[in-house]
Amino acid sequence: MQAWKDYQEKNKDRFLNELLDLLRIPSVSAKSEHKADMVSCAEAVKQRLLEAGADTVTIYETAGHPLVYGEKMIDPSKPTVLVYGHYDVQPADPLNLWNSPPFEPLIKDGKIFARGSCDDKGQFYMHVKALETMVQTNTLSTNIKFCIEGEEEVGSPNLATFVKANKELLKADVVLISDTAMISMEHPSIDIGVRGLSYIEVEVTGPNRDLHSGVYGGAVANPITILAKMIASCHDENNHITIPGFYDDVVEATTEERKLMAAAPYNEEEYKTDLGVKELWGEKGFTSNERTGIRPTLELNGIWGGYTGEGAKTVLPSKAFAKISARLVPNQSSEVITEKLIRYFQSIAPAGVTVKASEHHGGEPYMTPIDSKGYKAAAAAIKDTFGKDAIPVRGGGSIPICALFEKELGIKIVFMGFGLDSDNLHSPNEKYDLFNFYKGIETIPHFHKRFAEM
Repeated sequence: MQAWKDYQEKNKDRFLNELLDLLRIPSVSAKSEHKADMVSCAEAVKQRLLEAGADTVTIYETAGHPLVYGEKMIDPSKPTVLVYGHYDVQPADPLNLWNSPPFEPLIKDGKIFARGSCDDKGQFYMHVKALETMVQTNTLSTNIKFCIEGEEEVGSPNLATFVKANKELLKADVVLISDTAMISMEHPSIDIGVRGLSYIEVEVTGPNRDLHSGVYGGAVANPITILAKMIASCHDENNHITIPGFYDDVVEATTEERKLMAAAPYNEEEYKTDLGVKELWGEKGFTSNERTGIRPTLELNGIWGGYTGEGAKTVLPSKAFAKISARLVPNQSSEVITEKLIRYFQSIAPAGVTVKASEHHGGEPYMTPIDSKGYKAAAAAIKDTFGKDAIPVRGGGSIPICALFEKELGIKIVFMGFGLDSDNLHSPNEKYDLFNFYKGIETIPHFHKRFAEM
């Protein structure tokens, strides 16, 4: 649609500057010190939705951070698209590894460097600007609702309560999410599934206080040593997870699906070079793409204990801690896996220490049927703007609310992300290509048009 292109080209600088303003707000949901920033960001999202043409926008308070709901209803007889996104971001730590301040966006080499630039401010904001484009060109063909939450990065602990209490408000025909990635802009793809998540924290306690490692070393169990051994026991020599029952409910991918994944462009040498590693690591018998898509995994996200300050301190610590997450595939339950993880760490603890294991948050895996109208509309939209067929792939990340939306609202989800796996999500120097940002704004109106036609 030429009218869309003309409007977007005329306003592209303003679109970008508005996004940069959002990125300057340190909306870190995991840290209580940013509570006021979360409120400020929610207010900013509300204002931008109103400016884009939403009829009504409301900020809903939750037991945690606020949620922003907006809508543009043009005709009850037309289909309704519910856009989900999140305005909260990951902590920027460690700050010393950033090449520029995380909340002072920097545009360099055609990329926006800032925390949240891709995950998910840059991506959900594409939908806000797509709405404006369609409203201003009088071409909106669907009703649009927005649910932009502030707690995705901490597991969406209050979203279920909101969804269950507001089913009529959120009633729609499809959920559209841009919080995923493509293989590349040369090889556009659509995620047909995301993995679930189980996240726990383990605390190992030995003596009742920190001890002198010379006086007591060799006589008392060191919690860090014990914790390291416990973690090491979670994988065997083939990098297969050893926790009893971990794979019981895994639905194995079909031969046909594995062939389809193998057809996706992949260069192992480029993959290793980008990550700065000499060799890849993972479960024996599966390719890297399969390990990050169709297989469950167990990862250590953080470990600490004892003295970590400058210089030396010869201490035998009283405690050691670890944060551990498992990514889950279809038919696995986060509740079941969390219970297995906690039970495992408690059961293997030697008598010289005590172990406390607790849940942080979790979410269920989700698969999108490729024969649904929503998926077909997304595939057609990408063909419209890229001139190429989208490759269906499985994403390795997790979006905890997917299964919740389908269960409570009775509708399917479509993932139409424009990020890249190399965008340093959750890492220092997160980035988002300007090309991707503008390509998303260009493509999203095509989705609404195609979905309305179906």
